[in-house]
Formats: sequence, C-alpha cells, structure tokens
Amino acid sequence: MSHSCSLADLAATLGLQLRGDGERIVSRIAPLDQAGPDAISFLGAASHRRFLSETRAGAVIVKPEDVDACPTTALLSDNPYASYARVAQQIYPSSRPEPGVHPSAVVGDGCHLGDGVSIGPLTVLGANCDIGAGTIIGSGCILGDGVILGVDARLVASVTIGNRVRVGARALLQPGAVIGADGFGFANEDGIWLRIPQVGSVVLGDDVEVGANTTIDRGALEDTVIGDGVKLDNLIMVAHNVRIGEHTAMAGCAGVAGSAIVGARCTIGGGSRINGHIELTDDVHVTGMSMVNRSIDTPGIYSSGMPLMGNREWRKNAVRLKQLDELARRVAALERELKKN
Repeated sequence: MSHSCSLADLAATLGLQLRGDGERIVSRIAPLDQAGPDAISFLGAASHRRFLSETRAGAVIVKPEDVDACPTTALLSDNPYASYARVAQQIYPSSRPEPGVHPSAVVGDGCHLGDGVSIGPLTVLGANCDIGAGTIIGSGCILGDGVILGVDARLVASVTIGNRVRVGARALLQPGAVIGADGFGFANEDGIWLRIPQVGSVVLGDDVEVGANTTIDRGALEDTVIGDGVKLDNLIMVAHNVRIGEHTAMAGCAGVAGSAIVGARCTIGGGSRINGHIELTDDVHVTGMSMVNRSIDTPGIYSSGMPLMGNREWRKNAVRLKQLDELARRVAALERELKKN
C-alpha cells in the first residue's frame, strides 16, 4: 500500500532542493511517459530525456542541469536514480506484521527472541537460536541449531538456514533462499566418491540481500563469508569457502565456484561463472554471461563470450575457430622462414 507525501516533506526528508509546488501531494511512482499529477517520476537515462518535456507527472527528480527542461515541479539530485530509490522507500514503506510467535511455529529449546520479533506460521527454529530485536521470520522458514540473526533482519518465507549460520543486521532473504547447506565436497577413492563433512558455516554481513532460490553453501573447514552490503539476485550459486567483499552485487543465475575470492564493490553480470580458487580484486565489473577462469588483479570492466549473431554467420565462425590452431602453426612456420631470409 502506498503512502501519500507532500513534495516539501520528501525534499526535506531526503535533503533535495525543491523547485516548484511543495504543497503538491504524490502517492505513487511512475515512468515519465505514464505518470499523472499524483505521481512522481525521475529522469535517469539520457535516452528518456525525450519524455521529459511532455510528462504529466506531479514532480520529476532531475539533475540540476536538467531542471530548466522540466515542465513541472522538480526535485534536484546529483543521482536521480538513487534518489528515486529513496523516494520509493517513503511512498511504499515495508509493512510489518505484529510481533509474536504464531501458534503453529516451533521454537526450540534455549532460543532467545529479541524485542519485537515476529515468527510466522509453520516456521521451525532449532535449539539455541539467537534472533535479534525487530527481526521478521515469515511463514515456512526452517532454522537449524545455533543460528544467529541480527537486528531487523527479514526472512520473507520458506527460507532455510543451516546450523550455526550467522546473519547480520537488516539482512533480507527472499523466498526459497538456502543458506548453509553442505558444500559439494567429495574425495575419490578407486572411483568411489566419499563425502567430506562440511564443518564450516556461513557468515552474512550487515545489510546483505539474498534473492529467491539463491544458495550459499557452508564452508568445508572455514566459513563462507559474504561481506556487508552485498546484494545477490535470484538463482545464484555461491559454493563453499567463497568470500565476497563488501557492497559487491551479482545478477541472476551467476555462479561462484569453491574457494573463489571476489573483492569489494564488484559487479557480476547475469549468468556469469567464476572458477574456484581464483581471486578478483576490488572494483572489478564482469559483464553478463562471462566465464572468469583466471584471477583478475586490476580493477576494470571484463567480458567474455561471443555476442549474438545470425546462425549462418555463427556456424562459419565456429568452423574458423576450429582452424585457429593449424593457422597459428602455419603463421609460426612462415615467421621462421622469413627470419632465415
């Protein structure tokens, strides 16, 4: 449910400069070309600038250099997209269930529940869990023994957390997330796979968000560690003993193999893969569908994979790719002959 706000109140709350009618009330957010007088919009990408002059929005969040082109009330921001996010939090505040434990929930022996904790129906807490004040655990969640949740964390629904996992303050775990399942650890003996007990755990820092059906495996010996402010999209696989630095973001269907280290403030595009036992330094940005098979020690943007092309062209290139090794040998032979002459 949306919350109506005056533009003057929004500007004051978010520290934005207001140009225009501060008494106007807005109750929703909409794109520039679909907004009405009750909506606030924003100009982010330059490609949307063509919609600004004709927008019917009650207000638009713009950069200072775009304010003269805005036909309605403007909120000035150096980062309109970030300001849009903060405005959205004001207009669409998260709802909170009433504190308490649902009658169908099971709370194990020795658990500590902080003030204002809410535990939904059919949720199970193992023994000796420590649940921080204000935390919300939705319906159908399962927490193993000794789980620690920080203050104001939220498990939306059907989240599974293994034994001894630690989750930081204000973490948000979306439905179906599995934190602390066994890592994929096996030793081969004469063709037979022997399971290796995974005795580490998982540590999630403060303000971490984990998307729907994303899995983070527990460490084999040491912990899998996810730094403060990390954002993981849906359907991501994080294997055992991985370490992800603060404020890194990964898009959907990415995968990180065991014992890889990803630095701080990195972005990993959707569908990308990071090999195990390699390290990405801070501020590395990997574009979608990339295969990272070596360590990266220099910040920057990295890509791999072939862009989409017509099938006929792709088939020709695939044939030529098979010929590269022979071509390289022929070029090397020609270079040797040239040196002789």
